[in-house]
Amino acid sequence: MTDTEHKDLQKMMREYRLTTAEILYHLPDHPALLQAFIWQELDIAPKFPVLNKFIDFWNRELDGKIHSVTVAHAELIMPNKFVFMKGLSTIH
Repeated sequence: MTDTEHKDLQKMMREYRLTTAEILYHLPDHPALLQAFIWQELDIAPKFPVLNKFIDFWNRELDGKIHSVTVAHAELIMPNKFVFMKGLSTIH
């Protein structure tokens, strides 16, 4: 297990969950156009302190004004889903 994986697991044990945000923002040179930015990090619902820190940074340091933010997050730590193959085909 790498250091990053170990730190992520420690965060998950403290209620952090994978959070994904789609940030739509106005292009600075063409404000009528919207661009999408996907942000993904471990964060705590429902207050999302890590996401809010990122949005504060965006508003303070970047030129593109945020139009909207859509957030999705995983509720629980769960094992990966495994799918077993029922057959194998080889093509030559």
